[in-house]
Amino acid sequence: MKTLYLDCFSGISGDMMIGALIDVGGDPLSLEEELKKLKIEEEYQLQWTKTVKNGITCTKFDVILKNQDDHHHEHQHQHEHDHHHEHDHHHVHDHHHGHSHHHHHAHHHRTYKDIVHLIESAGFSNEVTETALHVFRKIGEAEGHIHGLPLDKVHFHEVGAVDSIIDIVGAAILLHQLDIKKIKSSAIPVGTGRIHIDHGIYPVPAPATLEMLKGVPIEQSDVRFELTTPTGAAIVSVLAEEFCTLPSMEIQAIGYGAGTKTFKDRPNVLRVVIGE
Repeated sequence: MKTLYLDCFSGISGDMMIGALIDVGGDPLSLEEELKKLKIEEEYQLQWTKTVKNGITCTKFDVILKNQDDHHHEHQHQHEHDHHHEHDHHHVHDHHHGHSHHHHHAHHHRTYKDIVHLIESAGFSNEVTETALHVFRKIGEAEGHIHGLPLDKVHFHEVGAVDSIIDIVGAAILLHQLDIKKIKSSAIPVGTGRIHIDHGIYPVPAPATLEMLKGVPIEQSDVRFELTTPTGAAIVSVLAEEFCTLPSMEIQAIGYGAGTKTFKDRPNVLRVVIGE
C-alpha cells in the first residue's frame, strides 16, 4: 500500500505541497489539464520551476493570477498564502507575500457554496472531489467558527482566493495521480511572531490555522514567520491519518517543495517521502 509521509520540518503551505508532489513524481502537465475542468483557467496560470533552497534542489510551484490590474501591495494576506511576487521579500510572513486576494474578486466574490459548486460540477473522479471538498469544508468551518458564521454564510476572500482552490484541488489531483493510499505526517511547526491581515496585526499561527490544527501535534519553533498557512493546515489536518516520525517502509521516492521565503540557516522546504 502506497504511503506518503509529509516531513513538515519547515511547516506546510498549499504551494509547498503541490511543489513537493510534483518533485516526487507528479505530472504537472496532466495536473494543468485536469484543473481546466474547473473552468476558471482564464483567471490564472501555473508555473513550476526547479530551484535550490539552501543547497537542496526542489520544485517551486506558483499560481499567477492573470487579472493583475488591481493588485494592491498591502500587508494583508487574508489568511491565505499568496505566492506570486518574488520581489516582495520584505514581508513578515513565510510562504506567501502579504497582500490580500480579494481585490481580484471585486467582480466575483466567491462564497464557500460557490466553491463547493465549482468542485462538484467539474467532473473529477469521486476520490478527487471528496478529498477537495473535505479540505475546503475544514477551512470553511474554521473561518465560520472564528467569525461566528454558519457555513453557508461563510463568504470570504480567503476561501475564494483562486490559488487556494488550485492548491487544494491540485493536491487532491496529484495524490490520486500518484496512487497514494495512506498519508502520515510529522508534527507541524507553526512558527511564531505576528502577521498583518485584513483585521489588523495577529499572532502566528493565525486563528484559522490554529483552529484547524486541533487534534494535530504541533511543534514549538522559534522561527519568527508563519511556517504553516491555513491551506497547509487544512490539507494536513484532513489528510494525515497519523502523526509520527518517519514510518517503517521501503522508500521509493523523495520530493522537496519550496516555500516562498528563504531562511539563512535552514532550508524552507516541505519534504515528502513515498514508500510501501
